[in-house]
Amino acid sequence: MHFSRFFSISALAATAFSSAIRKEELVGRDSTVLETRDAGAICPNQNGKTYTDSGSVQYTVACAQSNNGAVVGSTGTTTNLPACMLACDAKSGCKGVNFHTGVNQCYFIGTVGSNVGNSTYNCAIKNSATATSTGACKSATAVAVTFNELVTTNFGDSVNLTGSISQLGNWSPGLGLALSANQYTSSNPLWSGTVTLPPGTNVQYKYVQVAADGTVNWEADPNHSFVVPTGCATKTTISDKWQVLSTVTGSSTSLSSVVKNTITATSTSSAKPTSTCTNGPTSRNCWSGGLDISTDFDNNWPTTGRTVSYTWSITNTTLSPDGYSRPVFAINGQYPGPRIEANWGDMISVTVTNNLADNGTAIHWHGIRQYHNNGQDGVPGVTECPLAPGQTKTYTWRATQYGSSWYHSHFSCQYGDGVLGPIMIHGPATANYDIELGPLPITDWYYQTVNYHAALAEHQNALPPEADNALINGTNTSPSGGKHYVTTLTAGKKHRVRLMNTGVDNHFVVSLDGHSMQVIASDFVPVKPFAVTSLFLGIGQRYDVIITADQSPGAYWFRADVQDSAGCGTNFNNGNIRSIFAYTGHTTETPISTAQSYTPTCGDQTGLVPYWNSFVPQGQTGTFTELTTAQLQQTETDGSITVYWQINGSAMSVDWQQPTLEYVRTSNTNYPKDANLIQLPTEGRWTYWVIQEVAGNPYNVAVPHPIHLHGHDFYVLGTGTTTWTAADANNLNYDNPTRRDVAMLPTNGWLALAFVTDNPGAWLMHCHIAWHADEGLAVQFLESASTIGTIAQIPSDFQSQCSAWDSYYNGHPAYLQHDSGI
Repeated sequence: MHFSRFFSISALAATAFSSAIRKEELVGRDSTVLETRDAGAICPNQNGKTYTDSGSVQYTVACAQSNNGAVVGSTGTTTNLPACMLACDAKSGCKGVNFHTGVNQCYFIGTVGSNVGNSTYNCAIKNSATATSTGACKSATAVAVTFNELVTTNFGDSVNLTGSISQLGNWSPGLGLALSANQYTSSNPLWSGTVTLPPGTNVQYKYVQVAADGTVNWEADPNHSFVVPTGCATKTTISDKWQVLSTVTGSSTSLSSVVKNTITATSTSSAKPTSTCTNGPTSRNCWSGGLDISTDFDNNWPTTGRTVSYTWSITNTTLSPDGYSRPVFAINGQYPGPRIEANWGDMISVTVTNNLADNGTAIHWHGIRQYHNNGQDGVPGVTECPLAPGQTKTYTWRATQYGSSWYHSHFSCQYGDGVLGPIMIHGPATANYDIELGPLPITDWYYQTVNYHAALAEHQNALPPEADNALINGTNTSPSGGKHYVTTLTAGKKHRVRLMNTGVDNHFVVSLDGHSMQVIASDFVPVKPFAVTSLFLGIGQRYDVIITADQSPGAYWFRADVQDSAGCGTNFNNGNIRSIFAYTGHTTETPISTAQSYTPTCGDQTGLVPYWNSFVPQGQTGTFTELTTAQLQQTETDGSITVYWQINGSAMSVDWQQPTLEYVRTSNTNYPKDANLIQLPTEGRWTYWVIQEVAGNPYNVAVPHPIHLHGHDFYVLGTGTTTWTAADANNLNYDNPTRRDVAMLPTNGWLALAFVTDNPGAWLMHCHIAWHADEGLAVQFLESASTIGTIAQIPSDFQSQCSAWDSYYNGHPAYLQHDSGI
């Protein structure tokens, strides 16, 4: 049974976003969020007009816009823009509001900026910052701000207040405001102090304990924020409690401790190191058993005799990674999911139980070659049927490569709602380092579920959904709270960091203030080391870098900037997507470091030279197969539209109940057209593809695409920003070209790739922007089908897993497939 992807937009409106919005994936959302339009809503009728709220305060309304001024607070108790305005009336220092229509969240603006287009917000700015419900008054020229802090201290200790302005010492505790303990008692440990500040001053601050022996102890992140109120008031009071640092894990855990704490090894035997080459801080090029950084891991890898095992349960839950609570699909109750950590050559066994209420799932091991192991690739509708609720499956694969990657659900866009985590395979490296800091995944984050946004995006002539925030190693700050992730650096040491973009729609440029990064690997490919101050990180891409702690000890911002100005993603919190790298002894400090400059880009990092040469034939040994990508907006009979991203005029749509390996297993070659299947029947041949973005219908939607290949690395022979011609084949690079598994297709341009058919199976190539994959931007290639089942075994649980899915899916499930399925 293959269900239609179409549904009526008019019906969608009539059902007020009920479960009929799509019978697949509106996951666990709060039913109060998507109710019918609030009776008090004033947009779009009041757009651009003056509106007087019930408190007699006048505002100018801007619908489908947000103001980029400083946010000084928020509330989730309002259900429409007028209620948000009324809450602003009662909020000291509030000059306007941004109302998030998707999650009924009201953000208070303390310093008015500019209005910008934003389809998920309506905003309103006070016509007069000094107007009140009782009429005008004389504006205060100075405000006495009293800071009250509750913190238990020892006899002889003192507490100072320091912050971002000169009156608070410009972050120097000794020059800040000394608080008084005159009101301190054991039951009410109050420290208090007053400072006079100009109205409208935007302050960031923290409290600092100074012990009797002079030891300074800063409270934990995040900084407190405050805007001195404008208007009539001449004094105000701020009440705080000492912030305590939560335990942060995974910053520099050794393999041995991870093995002990989180995994079970069924065998402890391993290949013995050679006497002349043992991997260590000054010999990272070495490994064991005669293998080292020069070993071609396409043809040779260790056999350690060890299996590293994990047990996972995927459930519906609610998490607040940046302080804002939202529904999440979580593995073992955490986000990101558990780290997979192993050695080069280990077997990895992961037992997954789907305890989701109303969703199937399937886990893909991104970038893992799955050599002669196609049935473990984890793509529903291609290599398996989805894992039905209540069912359990064990994935098993060998780490024939080493380096850094991630796993994620490939069941539609489910990974954007939580089903993902890092992979870390230890092996040799192209440069030496002292300390392993582990993975640092970066992702965009949405307050409505990604599945909700995807369902709407498929039926709207509109820009892609804007992310509400982004997370670095699963956390960030927002007006609702949260914290910055802290990574500890040891002065004078070299640290390995594994950067990875696990995002849905956002591409990032990452940098660490005041420091350079030495690149030693891209995706799973060791490269000749080189230094950069910033790196473009496309969706699905990874970089292993070495950071030397050679600057003045302190705390430094690590920044992940969404490349909105270059055209690859938008994020409401862009400019504030940060974590902290802090030297030992400075982990409680808030950085005051300055960003390094770079040119915004949506293009891949250049200079990626593989450490060992794979010897791509000089000049292609076959012809280039041209694959064109374009968007189609199709008008349905009811007047609604369905958005497709097509390759060669066809949008992929897999059948969850009849995956491609089922066709192979039963010798059925009647593949449906929308399977987008390319036959590559002969093993051992170089294959050449050029992907070209062309004009869409009826609009030319030109954007860059991160192209990901399953089952293989590819060689990037060249890219261009014009239309591909046959002559371009004469100007490509065949001399040890960049090798990786994700590369950027330029806007309106082309991407020329080469790979060898050396791994039988049914494999995907797709755009890794979740909306685009959902809308069909993918092909699958069936490689050496005659050897599937012999060289590449179909898993023994293949049929039973499909039978369980058929029983579930034919038994009136809550949601049905609406999209490509991948």
